[in-house]
Amino acid sequence: MLRRKVRSTVAKNLQVTLKRSGIGRPKRQKATLRGLGLTRLQKTVILKDNPAIRGMIRKVIHLLKVEETAE
Repeated sequence: MLRRKVRSTVAKNLQVTLKRSGIGRPKRQKATLRGLGLTRLQKTVILKDNPAIRGMIRKVIHLLKVEETAE
């Protein structure tokens, strides 16, 4: 029997903060940071929690601080 994920009715968001610089990083990592809206150190953005955003975060997790927020 297969189990299906039960989705919560509360929309989740991710609070993402740039903690380390993108200087000296490969072009793809710099492009990912820009795609997330992170252009300066200590900048924080609120993003919807979905697989595409999670994948982008996973590529540059070593530069970020990520927290889940429920809003």
